[in-house]
Amino acid sequence: MSALPLSFSYDLLSATLRKHPRRWLVTGGAGFIGSHLVEELLNLRQSVVVLDNLSSGSWRNLDEVRTAVEVDAWASLEIREGDIRDLDACAAACKEADVVLHQAAIASVPASIEDPHTTHDVNVTGTLNLLAAARDAGAKRFVYASSSAVYGTDPNPSKQEDKVGYLLSPYAASKAICETYAQTFFQCYKLPTVGLRYFNVFGPRQDPAGPYAAVIPLWIEAALSQEPIFVNGDGGTTRDFVSVRNVVQANLQAAMAPEDSVAGEAFNIGSGEQIDLNELIRHIGDILNEQFPGRSVPATVYREPRVGDIRHSLADVSKAEGNLGFRPRVRFKDGLAETLAWYAGQSAAAQD
Repeated sequence: MSALPLSFSYDLLSATLRKHPRRWLVTGGAGFIGSHLVEELLNLRQSVVVLDNLSSGSWRNLDEVRTAVEVDAWASLEIREGDIRDLDACAAACKEADVVLHQAAIASVPASIEDPHTTHDVNVTGTLNLLAAARDAGAKRFVYASSSAVYGTDPNPSKQEDKVGYLLSPYAASKAICETYAQTFFQCYKLPTVGLRYFNVFGPRQDPAGPYAAVIPLWIEAALSQEPIFVNGDGGTTRDFVSVRNVVQANLQAAMAPEDSVAGEAFNIGSGEQIDLNELIRHIGDILNEQFPGRSVPATVYREPRVGDIRHSLADVSKAEGNLGFRPRVRFKDGLAETLAWYAGQSAAAQD
């Protein structure tokens, strides 16, 4: 496995894609991360197919994409409403696809603990269906979303791809199994697969509703509405929060990097910056006051930690930097400010 030259950059990648467009399948393309991928690909004048059953994604996300891209770019999008547990739906969506960006999943630790069977069916069987469909369609690259949850009980403060511990949830198990299947499909069938171990992704369009909502949209919504912020644990839990724009960047770089640099491998995708939850609340308060002078962060309420949660999480992104050319383009505070402004805009629009 060889490293990329330092001259490889996202700007160069973007120019290459504009000059030589490809056909892309984005599973979960109506979801949070998926819709940002669709938007970037359409802006780069690619042909895009979305496969989504709308269980967690929404037409609203795609409507927002429509307003963000040129009319002729939107015409290059095909939307298929279907389930990745349906092998025929996967086969039809993969037809003529050059690249598969597989984002569809049940991405919740608590949901997986409550219902491990459904998590397995969607995450494992669904991924196996797509791998087989991509193989049969002759796809040139299969990039899939894995998770930092695969590190489990690994005690190392900075997570490195070759060091994992015992898994702490069925969700983590499902992602580890998907990595094994992807590596096997590369070894057996020469399908070039690339796994991206997302750390804590945040950004516009992330759903703050429901009992399993991610912490940043949940707390931003609470701050905007001046309701208490609930913290699971003492606030000393640390996370590597990464902007969705950096995750989009990583997906496209994984799709375009030389095969011998990435195929059959998994890479950490994070910011390389560790922030504890108490510090995150302070950042939200600072940005809230900047965007809405005089408004302060509401009261913080601490409660019991959640079962299955990892105490500390930090991405070592050196492997992704060397082999994907991944260098996060959006800093954490800038991404947080953009995210808070987006939620504020959504709140204002809902009141009109």
